[in-house]
Amino acid sequence: MLIKASYLILATVFFAATWFVPALSNYASGAAVLTGALFSWFLKNPFQEHSHRLVPTFLGLAIVGMGFGMDLPRVLEAGAEGLLYTFVGISLGLGLGILLGRKLKLNRDTTLLISVGTSICGGSAIAAAAPVLKAKAHDIALATAIVFLLNAAALLIFPPLGHLLGLGQTQFGIWSALAIHDTSSVVGATMQYGETALEIGTTVKLARALWIIPVSLFLAYLVHRDTPVAEGQKRKLKIKVPWFIPGFILAAALITVIPALKGTGLVLQDISKHLMLLTLFLIGTNLDFARIRELGLKPVLHGVILWVILGTLWGGAVYFKLV
Repeated sequence: MLIKASYLILATVFFAATWFVPALSNYASGAAVLTGALFSWFLKNPFQEHSHRLVPTFLGLAIVGMGFGMDLPRVLEAGAEGLLYTFVGISLGLGLGILLGRKLKLNRDTTLLISVGTSICGGSAIAAAAPVLKAKAHDIALATAIVFLLNAAALLIFPPLGHLLGLGQTQFGIWSALAIHDTSSVVGATMQYGETALEIGTTVKLARALWIIPVSLFLAYLVHRDTPVAEGQKRKLKIKVPWFIPGFILAAALITVIPALKGTGLVLQDISKHLMLLTLFLIGTNLDFARIRELGLKPVLHGVILWVILGTLWGGAVYFKLV
């Protein structure tokens, strides 16, 4: 009973604290994930099943809500610019990931799932690619756990590193969007850096997430090319695009088309930031340390090396203003 009460109190604190102490917002995202992870490690998550179900819903609502505080032309401009960068990054990430997987002698599905998760948008990309590849549950869990660990690390590492390098908000937003796996961690990291970083980071990240569609189609082609189909049967392919991407664009469009709603939109955006902090805490509490201990060295090396290479390349490109 005490553990459940402690969990609910901490969840409430991360949702509401920055309303009362705004200065905490610079550290709240990293603190939310770290506190959640420590809670899971020492006390175990008493609401594991519920929090697993709530995370994707809360994440989607938070991202859509942030769209209510953004201007559609700026969103589209940043998104259009981000498409080229994301195409280069995803092509490079998949190519390097496949080569690295072969070097480490990992199986096809583990290699592709980690590469897709690192190159596109973390857990969402893994969830979209897994049924296309017909991946085993073990390989899916492995890739998801590695991506989660690196997401948590990014939340803690990127903001102070950005300040150390003297990156402006636009630079940091682009770097985060191109180098951090999950949308939740991109939002969490850029929230700590400033409003412009948040806007640029979220928009470019969602543009990056759209590559789920062509990449999944490409993977489907590779798999189906070598898979015989009985005569008279049709191949069926379902690709899920995260619902919060069109939701985010529609929210920004609504506020742009009806300026009178701008005040309400800013309130919704503010609430969404607090919802994101709650989501990050829940993500931390969902960390399964037993599964992490079973990961094995080679898949972890694959994920870490690929992430460090891509993060360094994009960091250098942003620092020297090549993007």
